[in-house]
Amino acid sequence: MSAGLTSHVLDISSGRPASGVRIDLFRLQDGRSELLRSEVTNADGRLQGPMLSEDDLTPGVYELVFHIGDYFRRISTNLAEPAFLDQVPVRFGISTQDAHYHVPLLIAPWGYNTYRGS
Repeated sequence: MSAGLTSHVLDISSGRPASGVRIDLFRLQDGRSELLRSEVTNADGRLQGPMLSEDDLTPGVYELVFHIGDYFRRISTNLAEPAFLDQVPVRFGISTQDAHYHVPLLIAPWGYNTYRGS
């Protein structure tokens, strides 16, 4: 796998990929948050391409915000309002430009899990 930043979302409450989840990517620097891009997962719960390619990958602190409340509302999950989990932020560091960073998210209406994948 080439260097870059990728992600995918799996709905563990249904055992299926989570399609149509908006993911926002921010770079955090000097107390500011800069939106770099927004993408939506496909039918396989994955993005069409990397959030950051090797050329755009610079060391620093980043945050992915997964809009899972919208996803569960759309698939007709009976969510209380406000939803227990609506937006899930995952803050992480990128230390080198020549590595692959994969940040998957496993979701349910009441919990989530993430890790650095391959």
